[in-house]
Amino acid sequence: MNPTLETLFLSQISAFPPAVIPLPSSKSESNRALVIDALTEGENRLSNLAEARDTQTMIRLLGENPAIFDVLDAGTTMRFLTAFAAATNQNKVMTGTPRMCERPIGILVDALREIGAEIHYMNKEGFPPLAIHGLKEQKTNKITIRGDVSSQYISALLMVAPVLPMGLELELTGKIGSRTYIEMTLELMAAFSIKYTWEGNFIKVSHQAYQPTQFNVESDWSGASYWFSLLACADEGELFLEGLKENSLQGDSKIVDIMDRLGVKSEFQNGGVKLTKQPVKGLDSWNFTHCPDLAQTVAVTCAIIGQKTKFTGLESLRIKETDRIYALQQELGKFNAQLKEGENEVFTLIPSVTMPHEVLIHTYDDHRMAMAFMPLMTKTKVIVEDPSVVNKSYPSFWKHVSLIDARHKAQHTRL
Repeated sequence: MNPTLETLFLSQISAFPPAVIPLPSSKSESNRALVIDALTEGENRLSNLAEARDTQTMIRLLGENPAIFDVLDAGTTMRFLTAFAAATNQNKVMTGTPRMCERPIGILVDALREIGAEIHYMNKEGFPPLAIHGLKEQKTNKITIRGDVSSQYISALLMVAPVLPMGLELELTGKIGSRTYIEMTLELMAAFSIKYTWEGNFIKVSHQAYQPTQFNVESDWSGASYWFSLLACADEGELFLEGLKENSLQGDSKIVDIMDRLGVKSEFQNGGVKLTKQPVKGLDSWNFTHCPDLAQTVAVTCAIIGQKTKFTGLESLRIKETDRIYALQQELGKFNAQLKEGENEVFTLIPSVTMPHEVLIHTYDDHRMAMAFMPLMTKTKVIVEDPSVVNKSYPSFWKHVSLIDARHKAQHTRL
């Protein structure tokens, strides 16, 4: 362990009384709404924007409009602002943390270049940092782009499509991953009066204007998933998660269906959703192609409650904040669970059968690693390295954990 690394100790708690969790706002909705807001001629009224560092970075960069867009570790912000700067004919340098500059962006850059943008790589081909020199003239309005790498490339192009003189038609090739995130983007655009068509693999958006409107961001289903997991792993408890809607734009609302199989009943009420324990029905397999951010949560849950499950659709996890497949395999192994890779990218989750007295979780500079392993505290003592990584998406996470058990209000410790 790094002797200067901040750590957080979570004492074991197998059951807890009913608790209300005031979830954070959706980072995904917030970041899309902010880009649309910046492209709208007129004043929108955006409310309940996310406290996440990624969103606050987006707000700051759009507000200050510096020559260098340093997105820190925010992948969504990098991709969305790259398309935004190019389509609005700006001169910008796009950069971020060392890890951010290891995450590929070539597919988006190639598409923007084809449309007419002038973009140069400042270091390694296909990766940030980038030098953007605007888009003086649109060369084409028809682009072919892979659908199986990152939906954020597609969303970035779609959001700027209305302001392009010729609009844009995207042909998505291959398997379409994270489809629900593309649908979210289009539905948010529609909330600001944009018309589009999506037929087969073709999405068409004509040149048109975003119209000023009032938009309230929903609570974050990704953040909600950790509380579903906590209840699934606990012996007894009840939770009310505030601010969630049954008919959500967010693909991660699929956690309701997944956790229904893993022992959590959801009941939508005014103001949110009530979670209670129910018998485990079993989850033989799940395809995470359209909800990859749930994979860590579900893997940890299955490992803890003894549910052997096959996982597919994990391809995009290797290019996230860390290689999440590798990270999961390492940390699951610490309490005798496994994520075994088989043929055709099918993974099998082998649950734990013996639990150590204490587990140290390394977070790999990845907010979701810290949060996904929190429910392990229902079975053993947990030490979380670098707990502040949650600031990327859910800064109040550990404060909310303390609502379950006041013992977790203890200050972080530097060993």
